[in-house]
Amino acid sequence: MIMSDMRFIIIGIALTFVGFLVLGMFGHDYQAATIESDQFGTCYKYSTDMPPLEINCLSKIFDQTVFFGIIIIFIGSGIVALIKGIKGDWDSKVNPEDMVGPSRNQNEDSEDNNK
Repeated sequence: MIMSDMRFIIIGIALTFVGFLVLGMFGHDYQAATIESDQFGTCYKYSTDMPPLEINCLSKIFDQTVFFGIIIIFIGSGIVALIKGIKGDWDSKVNPEDMVGPSRNQNEDSEDNNK
């Protein structure tokens, strides 16, 4: 029987979900830097109320790398937490004297009845 640690499973699901959610919501802002620097050699910062400003491509690529690094950390730590949760066996290492519940009470009652 495989025992799991539900806390790590829930944390893993949440971290993975947050990673993909942030990537989906804000990823489009960071995907153009590589294309602009490869195809055109110049990069621009776009805004809705001003014309595009020419900026250094290295700073835009650095921002893109930091963003995707954070996303990889979120998703990677979520996967690690899921694996740790699935492999977790802390709940099966309970001492017999610390066990409670119906099966524990039934064993004590049957021992008392046999005496």
